[in-house]
Formats: sequence, structure tokens, C-alpha cells
Amino acid sequence: MPSLTYDRDGFALDGAPLRILSGALHYFRVLPEQWEDRLALLRAMGLNTVETYVPWNLHEPRPGRYDFTGRLDLAAFLRAAERQGLHALVRPGPYICAEWEFGGLPAWLLKDPGIRLRCGHPGYLAAVDRWFDELLPRLLPLLVEAGGPVLALQVENEYGSYGTDGDYLRHLADGLRRRGVRSLLFTSDGPEHPMLQGGTLAGVLPTANFGDRTAESFAVLREYAPDAPPVCMEFWNGWFDYWGEPHHTRDAADAARVLDEMLAAGASVNLYMAHGGTNFGLLNGANLTDGRLEPTVTSYDYDAAISEDGRPTAKFWAFREVLGKYTELPPPPADREPERLAPRTLSLGDPRPLLDLAVAGVEPVRAPYPLAMEELDQSYGLLLYRCRVSGPRGTEELVVDGLGDRAQVFLDGRPIGVLDRTGRTGGPVELAVPAGGAWLDLLVENLGRANYGPGLADRKGITGGVRLGRQFLMGWQMFPLPLDDPAALPDVPGGADPQPGQPVLRGAEFEVEQPADAFVHTAGHGKGLCWVNGFLLGRFWDIGPQQTLYLPAPLLRPGRNELVLLELDGPRGDGLDLVAEPVLDRLGG
Repeated sequence: MPSLTYDRDGFALDGAPLRILSGALHYFRVLPEQWEDRLALLRAMGLNTVETYVPWNLHEPRPGRYDFTGRLDLAAFLRAAERQGLHALVRPGPYICAEWEFGGLPAWLLKDPGIRLRCGHPGYLAAVDRWFDELLPRLLPLLVEAGGPVLALQVENEYGSYGTDGDYLRHLADGLRRRGVRSLLFTSDGPEHPMLQGGTLAGVLPTANFGDRTAESFAVLREYAPDAPPVCMEFWNGWFDYWGEPHHTRDAADAARVLDEMLAAGASVNLYMAHGGTNFGLLNGANLTDGRLEPTVTSYDYDAAISEDGRPTAKFWAFREVLGKYTELPPPPADREPERLAPRTLSLGDPRPLLDLAVAGVEPVRAPYPLAMEELDQSYGLLLYRCRVSGPRGTEELVVDGLGDRAQVFLDGRPIGVLDRTGRTGGPVELAVPAGGAWLDLLVENLGRANYGPGLADRKGITGGVRLGRQFLMGWQMFPLPLDDPAALPDVPGGADPQPGQPVLRGAEFEVEQPADAFVHTAGHGKGLCWVNGFLLGRFWDIGPQQTLYLPAPLLRPGRNELVLLELDGPRGDGLDLVAEPVLDRLGG
């Protein structure tokens, strides 16, 4: 039976020396029609392995309801890698970080107010065990011991950056073994003593994650793995972006220099990322810094060797040149001009007011106090809170305790202001209520749960109360708007026009002769979401740095195509451009 083994000097597969030259490519961030192409580019770069996480929250969106189809067909992705001559490393979590919503944990875990994450809490462990009972039988036939492409599995992810529950890590590792895994197991952590002390486990190979200072990082790792080869499981050769902050890039020559240092030291390496892909839908993660939310943008281009739309970059060629010093290179990829949809301007149709659509088409939940998204069995999207406020009242400040994350405030449909946990927009909101009272609406958007750090239990919606001055407002109606399919919302009776600044949905139709990649240029349309043919491309926000959304060719069809735009700040302009090149580096207002 073949297996991956190691000693101080390196790895061996079935007794033959193997240096792992890997690149991260997450199947869930790339459409399945594009897997073969992107994997072929990894191989053409000179890599022999692909690495991927497994996002629990996508595969189990509701407790006990599993999905391994389409973009989530993990087995099909791994077989595609095998066809391209690649081994695989799989990181099943249950926590994955990955700048992914809630670090890959399913939001329904947070419905339990007493749950404790990433430790031996019984409720958490029971959910993890049920998930692994479903996942592992699908992976076992793909392990190298069964003749498949998967060399090794990771235990948790960067656990030493979070906690110190060694019994929890042992439960996960023993659980993999108990479910039939005979493959090599590994951990990955930052090359710092507290991280490696908290994240490593006896009998499990430690690896390190870093972007520079190769000798220093491997020296620290060696203290915890004196009889193991040096492995950089995440070579951070690029970086991700937050809304409202400059686009991150890393010079190709500098990244190639560090790669050369690692390989000259005899190390195995995994490029993080080799191909980043896209945070389609509402699955971007966020960081929490001193209570301030920093949500990640829709693009996960990462300034990687292969761009978001699948083009080899300067970094690709620089890495290929370095890899050629240590391994036999396959032929380079064919020189090809990417196919692009002809640029055009789409004419947007009449606006449909979102608040009216919600009230007309969504059955509200009623309670004296606001309920959080998780309490309403909602994971993502928007949640409209509505309350009748008596009047007259003089001007007082509106205070929301436990806002997650951004609330647009309306009084009788008129925009009053924005409360924003990111600090990027809005500010304190004050309002006066006329005689006879008024309807107060708060449209709250989940901007992405924290994916890293101590604030991981990041509940959304409103987790506390709403006060006008010192008085709690009671008697709430809540309209969940996960927005899985905006077409499911009814037409507004009477075709009411929105008030200025109200959120609206607008549609456009366009003809395509032959599907090809394009980018939706959303600059000038404020903040919102964009769907094409029912598929949610992701979020847009004028503050940048991302100003375009990647529209992959497989989402298009010959003939008529439909686009829907949600503009949270009201309709802006009558046209929307489809363009041939991305704009990922432009900060806006």
C-alpha cells in the first residue's frame, strides 16, 4: 500500500523521494467548468500538488443537510487534479480561516447561545463529529493509500493562533484515524513559540506558515519537529484586500527570491495562493480589530501567480523559473489571448423598492425585542427590522446594541442615516418622531462573519436592543432577506416608486452570441449585490479598492441573459458597464 513518509531530509512516496511543490486552489472559489484549466496551469508552473480547504458551511448549510454537488463536488475536483498529474493536500478543518465567512464554520452553530468554538465543548464536538461522519467516507477512496491523489490531511488549522486545547486537537486527529484515515496527518501554524506550542500534536507533522524570513522561521519550526523536513504550508506570496483599504500586491521578484530560499533549504512548500479565485455570493470573511469589523472584498485574486480570471501573471513566470532549478518542468502553458465578452453598457430597468418587496412578500417574525439572524435560522444576507414608534418626540440619538454589521435607518421610508460597524460610512443617527408616530425600519446587512482571532463567535443582525435616547423600543417585526433568489420576491402592489435613497432592485437583459469572461463595472452604483442568471457574483461597494465583479463565462448562455442589481443606496445612473479588464486597485468615495 503506497503512503507518504518522511525523515529529517524529506518525504518519500512509496519509498521514492518526493519534494512537495504545492499550490493552493480552492475548488469552492472557482467554477467547476474551470477546474481543469486552472489545475493545468498549476502543473505548467512546475508544481506537483494542489492544496485545498473544505468549507463546512457550504457543505452543511442546514444541520444534517449536505451538499457535494456542482461547485461543491470535492471528489470531482480531486479527480480532476489527478488527471492533471497533481497530488493533493486536503485541509478539512473543521475551521479553515481562509478569509472565508466564519472561517468555514456553519452559522447555525451560533444559534446555541452557550456554544464554545474550537474546543472540547460537547455541543461543538457533536456537530463536528456528525460533519466528519459525512465527509470522511467521501475522502477515503481518494487517499493515496487507496490509490487516490490525496497525500495527507490537516488537523484543524492554525490552532495555535487561537487556543491551547490539546484534547480538542487529539479528538480531531483520533477521529480521523477512527474513521479510516491512514494517511499522513499534519498541522500548520505561524513560526512563533506560543503558536507552535498551542497548535502542534504528538505524532502529527508540524508545518509553518509565513511569507519571509525563511531561515529564522524554519529554525523555530525545527525546535518542534527535529526529525521532520522543513515545510512551509502557506507561503504568503500575495495578500487579500479589505473594503476601503488599498489593494495589496507583492513584487514578483521578491516573492520568487523567498521561494528560492525555501527550496535551497531543502523545504517542501505550498504557495498560498497559487490561484485565489472569488468569494462568490456572501461568503467573504472579515477580521475584528478593537471591535471594528474589516470585511474582505469579493475578489480573492490575492495577487497570486494565476489571476482571478485564470491568467498567468508575472509571478507565475518568476515562480516557474525558480521551480525549474529544483524539478523537471513540464511544457509552458500555450500562449493564448483570453476570450472576453465585447464591452457594452446595459440599460437598467425600473427600480423595485426593496423595503416594500420585503413587507409584501416575506412573512415577518414578531417579538418584543430584536432577534439575531442566527435566532431566525438565517445565515447570510439582510434582515429588515420594523417597529412602530410613538410621537411626537424631540430629536434623540438612535442606539443599537450589538449591531452586526451595517444598518440603514428609515423613518416612514425616508432615509435617516447609517450605522456602520466598519466605520467606513455613516455615523451617529439622530431622529425626531412626528405627532401620531412613525414606522422605524433598520435594514441590517451581514458583511461577513469574522474568520480569524478571538472574536470568532460573530453573531449578526441585532443581538441586543434598540434605544431611542434611554428608552428601549419594543414590538418588532423582522423580515428575513437571505436574498438567495431576488426573483422570488413579489412585485409591489401598485408598482410603488421608491423614495430617494431607498434600496432598490433593478434588472437588465443582454444578448450573448458566445459566452466569454467579463467584468461588471459597478463603480458609481454605491453599495449592493449583483446576480447574473440567478447566480450571486458577490458584493460591490464604491469605497473600493475593488470596482469590478468577475463574471465567468460558464455563468452565461448563448442568447438572452439576465442581470439583477441591488443598489442599497438607491438607484444611481441608468447604465451598467460590462468591461474586459478587472479594476481591483481603486479606492472611491
